[in-house]
This record gives sequence, C-alpha cells and structure tokens, in this order.
Amino acid sequence: MATGETGFDDVSYDLISVQYHALKAGHDYGQYVRDADNAGRQDIADFFRRVMEEDSARAKQCHEYLKDLSGSGDSGPAVS
Repeated sequence: MATGETGFDDVSYDLISVQYHALKAGHDYGQYVRDADNAGRQDIADFFRRVMEEDSARAKQCHEYLKDLSGSGDSGPAVS
C-alpha cells in the first residue's frame, strides 16, 4: 500500500478518519438523546440511540481492521 506524507497508508488513514468521526458523532448523539428525552420525544430519542449504536459498531470495526493492518506490514511505519 502506498504511504503518504503522514507515514500512514491511505487505507489506514481512511479507517482512522472513519473511526474518529464515528466516535465524535457518538459523543454528540448523547446530547441529541438528552434533547429528545427532554422534549418528551421518546421515538426520536430511540432513533438517536440506534444511530449512536451504529456508529459505535462502525468505530469498533475500524479498530479491528486497524489491528489486522498493524500486524501485516502493509500499513506503513506509522501503524506498524
């Protein structure tokens, strides 16, 4: 895999980016759940909870892929 200026290959960089955004969004969704709960909209709060769970699963999958790449030697010096 090609390694860019960061020392990370493109695939690792992409996975890290998706993981970061999924974790950041999950943090933000906690506030959305509270807002919906405070507004008495359990249906919307439940929706935000599902979205939060999906992003958590997405971040975990990125972590697993990154672990695989870190042991493969294909990830470049920044992940190995």
